[in-house]
This record gives sequence, structure tokens and C-alpha cells, in this order.
Amino acid sequence: MSFEESGGLVGQVFNIQRYSTHDGPGIRTTVFLKGCPLRCFWCQNPESQGNQPVVMFKKNSCTLCGRCIEACPFGGNRIVDGELIIDRTICTTCGTCVSSCLAKARSIEGKTMTVEQVMAEVMKDYRLYINSGGGMTISGGDCEMQPEFTVALLKAAHEQGIHTAVEITGAFPWETVKKITGHADFVLYDLKSMDETSHIEGTGITNTRILENVKKLVKENKNIHFRMPLIPGFNDSREDVEAVARFVRDDLGMSPANHLELLAYNNLGEDKYARIDYEGARPHYQRQSEEYIKELNALCASI
Repeated sequence: MSFEESGGLVGQVFNIQRYSTHDGPGIRTTVFLKGCPLRCFWCQNPESQGNQPVVMFKKNSCTLCGRCIEACPFGGNRIVDGELIIDRTICTTCGTCVSSCLAKARSIEGKTMTVEQVMAEVMKDYRLYINSGGGMTISGGDCEMQPEFTVALLKAAHEQGIHTAVEITGAFPWETVKKITGHADFVLYDLKSMDETSHIEGTGITNTRILENVKKLVKENKNIHFRMPLIPGFNDSREDVEAVARFVRDDLGMSPANHLELLAYNNLGEDKYARIDYEGARPHYQRQSEEYIKELNALCASI
């Protein structure tokens, strides 16, 4: 699909990860789009939540040289008490501070790309997809925030004979979910908590629509794989996991052992919160032990 054929669509992309082996079958390229309706307090990619680019700043790499202060046309940088401060209320993410930083302490996460530009990156590993049974996965954020762009990418991949997958929250109206998944060969669907009150406290939204939509997807015989991120103290108890596993078995008619993947907590994204001056709680948890994860997997297998 050419840029013209895609109607000149553009999207906000914050990362394209090649050689991915955890976002669907085979070796894949995962395209991460910006924007998410959830505000999970453990989010590994807080820079993806908004739909616009954001400057990330590693303060421990800053040498206080002052080049960014001179470069910013809006006066968005200043040194206060020996620390470089970004005034994000006036930052336009123009990128002048990034290009001026000799210490490489800054980067911009998120850029506007056309369907053609994304597919040019995806096609670099075409032979790997064919040989491994892999393909392209569209993730986020949540790609449901950019439905037209997502569908255009899925169509473009299919035209090249590339297997497609999407990772979604299912938190959008059914029409949006159906439109996107209708063009995907494989669906990764997050199930975080069966308790509505807990779900609201952890993500900022109810799980009612999420559960309703997944029931509809299963009825359409979609190839679905469920993932449950395990967050210490939030949803990683035996009771929490058993509730999700029983939902998969009893309400969806699927085997938890074969279709539910438990994801141990990953703390690699915790330092990102400081880099974007995130307002609000910042996660700081220990990953569950391998023994405990094995215990929970055994629990799922027994249901």
C-alpha cells in the first residue's frame, strides 16, 4: 500500500522494535503507537500515554553545560539550585534542545510517520517473518487510539503477505474493536483484574466494556491470546489470578493453560517517570520470584 493509497494517513509512533519474540508468534516487528485511555499506575511506557511527542531527560547524564538553555527558542530550560529544569508548560518538543545536547541526555519520544514510512521499517525483516512464522504487531499505548492508522498498517502488511497482530485493551466501543481486530490475524488482549473497583483504582477506568468486548471477540472465533501483567499487591494474589483464569474458562470457553499468559512484573520502565517529570504516583516494586510465577502457572493449568 502506497502513501497515496492509504489516503495520506499519518500516525504518532513512539517506537519500532525489531526482532521481537514476545508479541505474537515467530520473530516480529512491533510498532508502538502513542496514546492510551488507561492510566495504569505501573505503566512500563508512561511516555506512550499521551498522543503527542514528549521530551525525555536523563538528569544524571546532564553536565549543566547550558547549551539547551541557549538553544531553546521559548526559554523552556533553566538551572535552579544546580539542577536543569524543563518548563513543560511551554515546551513544544521542537527538538532544538535534543540536537544541542552533547551529553545525549535528551530524546524525543513520538514522531509523526506515514503508513509508507512504517512499512519501510517493517519490510526490512520480511525474510525473518516468512522463515519464523512471524510478522508485524501493532501495540502502544493502545493502537485503538489511532484506529484508522492501525487499520491502514494492517492492510498494508497483508498486501505484502505479512502476518499481523494487535495488542489492545478492549476499552473502546465495540465498533472500534471490531474494525481493528477484523484486519488482524492474532489478538493480544490484556486482562488485568476481574474486580471492577480494583480495576478502576489500578487503571482509572472500569473493566465492564473490556469484558463485554472480549466475549464478542471470542464469539467471532478470533485467534486470541490473553495476557495478565502481575503487579505486586494489586493483582498477583492466587485469588486474583484464579478469578481471571476462571473467566477465561467459564465465560469464554477457553483453556487458561493454553490461552492465558502470566507476565511477571517488569521494573525496567520505572526510571522513565522521572525522565518525563511525570505528575502523580511512580511505581517501585520488586519482580515476583520465579518460584511464585511457576506456582501461579500451575494454578492456571489446574483450572
